[in-house]
Amino acid sequence: MPEDKLYEEERAGLLRLAREALEKAVKREPMLPLDPSMLPPRFSEAGATFVTLTSKGNLRGCIGTLEAYQSLVEDVREHAVAAALHDYRFRPVQPEELPDIHIEISRLTPPVPLQYDKPGDLPAHLRPGIDGVVLKDGIRRATFLPQVWESLPDPEEFLAHLCYKMGASPDLWKHKKLEVLIYQVEEFHE
Repeated sequence: MPEDKLYEEERAGLLRLAREALEKAVKREPMLPLDPSMLPPRFSEAGATFVTLTSKGNLRGCIGTLEAYQSLVEDVREHAVAAALHDYRFRPVQPEELPDIHIEISRLTPPVPLQYDKPGDLPAHLRPGIDGVVLKDGIRRATFLPQVWESLPDPEEFLAHLCYKMGASPDLWKHKKLEVLIYQVEEFHE
């Protein structure tokens, strides 16, 4: 979890701005630029986030970045729009769906390499429910946020699904030492 957790008012503000960006994009209305002087100072700091959308308890979109490359507030707004309109797994969110859409924001710590000796050791080094995990194999990579542990609590099953998401055989992690990064999140939702 990020060391400098956001205050409740900051979390509420980011959720409000994510909702506004989502609704404007889905309704094809222009998004207004933000005045940084009117926002909390931490909103202007670099931040990496994932925005997850659910509808009636089901995933409806999730897009984000592992590395900070823009301000926290712009990262949240960009990923709220992308999760609604550009997650290739789902058709774009329609205006009539907006009342049922629930927004979750995950603010990430910078990913760090996870050291392990051989493929079979990897599951023992993971911390279910705490770590987000990135697997890399050449140009392929995939990540699961720590929240995914809720539906995949077994480390071996978690890794198998992550390999599959990466476009690899689900048992690749058992046979090949992959590059693994871990990170934590500060998660909050509407």
